[in-house]
Amino acid sequence: MYAMWGLQVALCTLSVLSLSSGGESKARSCSEVRQAYNAKGFSLVNVPHQEISEFFLELLDNSEKSLNSMFTRTYGKLYMQNLEVFQDLFTELKRYYTGGNVNLEEMLNDFWSRLLERMFQLLNSQYHFTDDYLECVSKYTDQLKPFGDVPRKLKAQVTRAFIAARTFVQGLMVGREVANRVAKVNVVPACVRALTKMLYCPYCRGMPGLKPCPNYCHNVMRGCLANQADLDAEWNFFIDAMLLVADRLEGPFNIEAVIQPIDIKISEAIMTMQENSMQVSAKVFQGCGQPKPLGIGRSARGISDMFSVRFRPYAPEERPTTAAGTSLDRLRVVWRTMQESVIDIKEKLKESKRFWSNLPDDICAKGKFTESDEEQCWNSHTKGRYFPEVVKEGLTNQVNNPEVEVDITRPDTLIRQQIMALRVMTNKLKNAYNGNDIYFPDSSDEGSSSGSGSGCSDGCTTEFVFVGTEAPVIRADRSDERAAAAGKSPSRGPSIMLLMATLTLPLWASQTQWR
Repeated sequence: MYAMWGLQVALCTLSVLSLSSGGESKARSCSEVRQAYNAKGFSLVNVPHQEISEFFLELLDNSEKSLNSMFTRTYGKLYMQNLEVFQDLFTELKRYYTGGNVNLEEMLNDFWSRLLERMFQLLNSQYHFTDDYLECVSKYTDQLKPFGDVPRKLKAQVTRAFIAARTFVQGLMVGREVANRVAKVNVVPACVRALTKMLYCPYCRGMPGLKPCPNYCHNVMRGCLANQADLDAEWNFFIDAMLLVADRLEGPFNIEAVIQPIDIKISEAIMTMQENSMQVSAKVFQGCGQPKPLGIGRSARGISDMFSVRFRPYAPEERPTTAAGTSLDRLRVVWRTMQESVIDIKEKLKESKRFWSNLPDDICAKGKFTESDEEQCWNSHTKGRYFPEVVKEGLTNQVNNPEVEVDITRPDTLIRQQIMALRVMTNKLKNAYNGNDIYFPDSSDEGSSSGSGSGCSDGCTTEFVFVGTEAPVIRADRSDERAAAAGKSPSRGPSIMLLMATLTLPLWASQTQWR
């Protein structure tokens, strides 16, 4: 039982990076959580005192505020008149990160096209441009490269960093959800009987302090946890994929290195457009036709002059802060902490490999739950050595389990659903490692079953379209079905966590008393 609790605590610790609920300006206290963990005997080292804000969203907010302050100061009214172009960029980046169905490549292409249209009008303000003409202008974005190489580089950096960050966060949530669901799987009556016999029959023989023999315990627990053990292969693939993406977050897909200077990069692109405005305009006029000049007295030459103001970078001490007074320096401290957290997460992920197949071994470890002296233990009948062979883990290997009768032809449906959820998430993580994205459903677009994320046009392949881990809780105990068919009232079995807690805690208490 403690092994299962340990995994859930580890996954809960990992999920500090998961998507926050949003909408709450004040961080909630974690005092109740700390009390609960302390009561269960867990260390409070990794349990925060307050809810942790999500770093990536704060980084985006700070970058947007920095750009807004910089461009307001540099371009003034002209920037304010075109503010929605930049606001939409950050809105879409946030929507993507929080699970929205946003194609990053298309969104970034659209941003540069819109910016080109706006700047082209301002730099050629003596002409009148129709919507059709501006649409023609936008078609020259790739050919003319008016913003230099900034759009191409920024698109590559943004897509890789955001795909890695969002997929990693979703992976943490999927792992936690799988563990939570598996912990609630109900057990078959045969397991209840086997556990009761192992833990309480010594009481009936007048040996209440006698612990089970290790091999006897192994057979009981491998029978009870047969379906859970089948998670192991897919769980290990999932952990390996998470570790690969974590390496990306530490290195080339570092999201801070992309988001923090995004305002500088956009400004550089605007400067390049200003410097090349005459050549760009001439080629556009050649391809789209000569536009009509504005009427006499309506020339807006002053706007062009005003817009040609050169960008002056902020000195470090002038950099703007967030609304909460959070400076970039503090964000860098937060980011260093998050990098340390990624390292810590990697260690916890490594520790969780083979968790499900090792769970019976962890429970039945000698000297804890079982008796270390194999001659002085409960062997299912009396005190003495346990002679039957220990079966291997997994459902199919329980056909000859001497302690638990397991129907190997009826795999647990909920466990199979979690295996599928892990398989889908692993596939996403592998694609994210290569900089490719897979469609994430948008909560605002329920029912949509089509769409592709950025990068999939370059050969991104996947067998699945992931639609979440939500699934009906289907009981492992099919006795209800048989009882219903026989006209009897079905009886509900306990979850594996509840069963182990109710059966083992009194036993541990009695062992402490008898020492």
